[in-house]
Amino acid sequence: MSDAPAPFTGPVDHVDPAVIADYLGRTRWFGGKGRPFEVSQVYRIGHVPGTAEGGPVAVLNHLVELTYADVPAGAAEGEDGEQAVEVYQVPLAFYTDAESRLEHAFIGWWEEPGLGWVHVYDAVHDREAMAAWQRTFFDAYETGEAHDAASGLTFRRLPGYEIDPDARASLFSGEQSNSTVMFGEDAILKVFRKLTPGRNPDIEIHEVLTRAGCANVAALYGWIDWTHPRTGEIWQLSMLQQFLRTASDGWDLALNSVRTLFSDPETRASASGGDFAGEATRLGEALREVHDTLAEHFGTSEKDAGALAALMGRRLGAAAAVVPVLEEHREGLLRTFGAVADQGLLTTQRVHGDLHLGQTLRTSLGWKIVDFEGEPAKTLAERVLPDSPWRDVAGMLRSFDYAPRVVERTWSEDDPEGTEARQARAAEWANRAKNHFLVAYTGGEVTEAQRTLLDAYVADKAVYETVYETRNRPTWVDIPLQAVAEIGES
Repeated sequence: MSDAPAPFTGPVDHVDPAVIADYLGRTRWFGGKGRPFEVSQVYRIGHVPGTAEGGPVAVLNHLVELTYADVPAGAAEGEDGEQAVEVYQVPLAFYTDAESRLEHAFIGWWEEPGLGWVHVYDAVHDREAMAAWQRTFFDAYETGEAHDAASGLTFRRLPGYEIDPDARASLFSGEQSNSTVMFGEDAILKVFRKLTPGRNPDIEIHEVLTRAGCANVAALYGWIDWTHPRTGEIWQLSMLQQFLRTASDGWDLALNSVRTLFSDPETRASASGGDFAGEATRLGEALREVHDTLAEHFGTSEKDAGALAALMGRRLGAAAAVVPVLEEHREGLLRTFGAVADQGLLTTQRVHGDLHLGQTLRTSLGWKIVDFEGEPAKTLAERVLPDSPWRDVAGMLRSFDYAPRVVERTWSEDDPEGTEARQARAAEWANRAKNHFLVAYTGGEVTEAQRTLLDAYVADKAVYETVYETRNRPTWVDIPLQAVAEIGES
């Protein structure tokens, strides 16, 4: 391992918490924007070996603990499920001199024990720092892991996949809740920002599907663990996987399909040059294969249908407190949820948990499903619970409904007179995609019991969307509200 200054595992007292807090507020991936918080502690958990000449003098990984003031003292979470304490990962690159190329990722400068005064940057933005990650993964090839006993960092590798230790590192510009670094054209490293102890479902599920040879996911190459020295808890920090360089985003493909349809509103969706039915069919087949593999390797269990119906009802109540207009549809929604209660025991298994078109990639070899972390708003314990595979199906159906409505909104701003015709075509496109997807997923007709369960999951997802849009994109909330109204009326 590296001869860099040995890190100590524990609180870092010489770093001003306000400096870290200021940087968090400037990032795209920080999930606490708009909430009053303070950095209660910064923990150094280890250094990344493999730093080369010309790079940073040290690459040190840190966990930043935040405490939120909008949750009552002593409570674990607020009324709307906000966590009182969160932990974020912030790897830091230390340079003796200022690096103008990293000015956008500058965090601060301070006197670092053993290094003197240093300029500090978010290491994910530094190609030299990230190259150290890549070289360490390469070093782990022979044994399957490279371990730094001083810090508890372990770089793990799966067999059968080549890694180029000299591939150029570059940060993916589309980062959202995590940060993604590309290594050449072969691999990407997803750096998890918000962390909780335990196995990350994205790593756990990708490992199982990769070892099983599932062709519908990007292969997992490796990941990084940190073991807490006092509790022995495993924290999973990052995952290295196959880079699908020829892939197209499923959401973008759907939007383009709708735009092609709208360019000639007299053409039926089935006759449009951008007809999406074939892709929806292939995507349904891909999801079925993923679900079958997950059931085979993780097993199945049973869940009381009445408990599921009650849970959906409680979520509706919590959502109505945020989106009061939901009260108008409460009776119809509760009737939809209540119909599930008569089904006795439901078969559950590990699922994606947050599936939509944006979690899919179309490659020359078929569809790939990505990002198995689950719904971001849920705790890790909730995200790894078995659920009905119909939750994933419902998420995709809602996404098929969203795509044409998003495009239609934009077109109507420029051409309000054609709104009615486009709305009809939007509904036609959505229904056609949903029907082809469902037939492919089930391999035939949807049974009455399956339809009842699916309707409830679709309604539950639409209710969730009303809360999300109200908080993040208020002008879009009419999209899920329209679905809620249709469900309530039916």
